[in-house]
Amino acid sequence: MSTPVIGVLALQGDVREHLIALAAADAVARPVRRPEELAEVDGLVIPGGESTTISKLAALFGLMEPLRERIAAGMPVYGTCAGLIMLADKILDPRSGQETFGGIDMIVRRNAFGRQNESFEAGVTVAGIDTPVEGVFIRAPWVESVGAQVEVLAEHEGHIVAVRQGRALATSFHPELTGDHRIHELFVDMVRAER
Repeated sequence: MSTPVIGVLALQGDVREHLIALAAADAVARPVRRPEELAEVDGLVIPGGESTTISKLAALFGLMEPLRERIAAGMPVYGTCAGLIMLADKILDPRSGQETFGGIDMIVRRNAFGRQNESFEAGVTVAGIDTPVEGVFIRAPWVESVGAQVEVLAEHEGHIVAVRQGRALATSFHPELTGDHRIHELFVDMVRAER
């Protein structure tokens, strides 16, 4: 089976770290900034960063509608931190004009775990992964509630921090910053299964 080509939305955020993690998980990884680049990938990672900025830049670069269409059509997608917010169907406390790509029937709260100086690391037990992964939580959101089709993969201190709905995966934390590539491997396997 050929190696899947997985894009990383390269508008803002920790793009390089995801490219490295995807390559370590046996995918061809490439940055995506334009609709024509989006059309060439089998799956997409939406990195952490600032969700309001990602929303504005996606609109500016003409990616908002193409992304919504590809996600709705079933392209595998994985969002971390701000990427989780961008995959939510609803944000509890959106900034003015903030939009999402949607794709996961969940309601999220931005910066739920606190401000930058309250960032932390913690072991997170994720369904389907044998030992805890190290979760880096930086101004991290959490999932307030999910719809019936959403599988909760992990919680931290009673809050949902990892979910999956069909071909969409999202985590509140940043596995790309730890050197532990098991969640990226899980996503690469999801992409392979769709090919």
